[in-house]
Amino acid sequence: MLTLTSKRQATFPKETCESLGLKPGDVIELKPRNEGGTKVWVLRPQPARTREWIGCLGSRAKKVADHSLAAIRESVAAGRKGGA
Repeated sequence: MLTLTSKRQATFPKETCESLGLKPGDVIELKPRNEGGTKVWVLRPQPARTREWIGCLGSRAKKVADHSLAAIRESVAAGRKGGA
């Protein structure tokens, strides 16, 4: 049995998560299906999304040690002038 919160969130029992192989952060698909004239809902774990794009611009970024607000403003000003 599940109870929805006011934000439409539900907590699955531990046994259900274990039998589905679900871990925190996993994505599941919920689809309706007609079984003998009755609407039932099917849960399926979805494959993890790949995030190959994370860090892909690292080779193009300049290594800057100073992350102060003054340094950021200076960098933005240089970029606006075309001197970045």
